[in-house]
Amino acid sequence: MQKMMLIQSTETHAVSPHAIAHTKKADPSLAQFDTLPDCAHVRLPAVLALFGISRATVWRWVKEQKIPAPKHFGSRVSAWNVGDLRGALNATSLR
Repeated sequence: MQKMMLIQSTETHAVSPHAIAHTKKADPSLAQFDTLPDCAHVRLPAVLALFGISRATVWRWVKEQKIPAPKHFGSRVSAWNVGDLRGALNATSLR
């Protein structure tokens, strides 16, 4: 049913429902990233927004050691240390 449906916006632009479904709000931990202590941890959506990269690139950069590997909290929860991410951000901004 969603083959070629377009939603008419208030302006003269047409927006596909697929694009609307993939628009997400910014991760709340990203908005407070500067105030988080170095010992805090953030999840994948914050890392994606912080570096402006895709999921695949995050895992490729972890493998290439461009960013630190996440800490695993159980079998299904991974989170990155904020202090380590700040160091990686500084290193990538110097390149």
